[in-house]
Amino acid sequence: MSTSTSERTLVLLRHAKAEDPGALPDQQRSLTKRGLVDAAAAGAWLAEQGIAPQLVLCSPARRTKETWHQVAGALTEAPEVAYVEELYSGGPWELLELLRTVTVATVLVIGHNPTLELLAALLDPEGGDRMRTASFSVHAQAGPWADLGARTAPVTATHVSRG
Repeated sequence: MSTSTSERTLVLLRHAKAEDPGALPDQQRSLTKRGLVDAAAAGAWLAEQGIAPQLVLCSPARRTKETWHQVAGALTEAPEVAYVEELYSGGPWELLELLRTVTVATVLVIGHNPTLELLAALLDPEGGDRMRTASFSVHAQAGPWADLGARTAPVTATHVSRG
């Protein structure tokens, strides 16, 4: 997926299937076996689409980190990675503010619902769809990230990764 110098690509990825909460604190939940396979399939899909993130913004929760590590195995280049607390504890408006500070053309965000689903719906002029585990919502932003806002970044692709 190529972009012009003024077009930006935002890739939202909901973490893959995680263990039930049980007695563990939520941030320590890991991926299930299915989640590991689905996360690897998510990386393969990114590679097949030619989407090469230059920056990954990832929640610090264990399940999102594990999702990222599986995705990374399919990528040919290693992007910069930042683990950002707002992706775990914040809402769509906090994430929007964070994205407005980005300086690279292609960003992959790995996080949680309802934040990612709400952000996707906020950005897309058509609304947005439900985001299942290991699903993508890819958005095009025509112009600088600083201009990212409600209804400015339409969905160009969606995908649910199943390995």
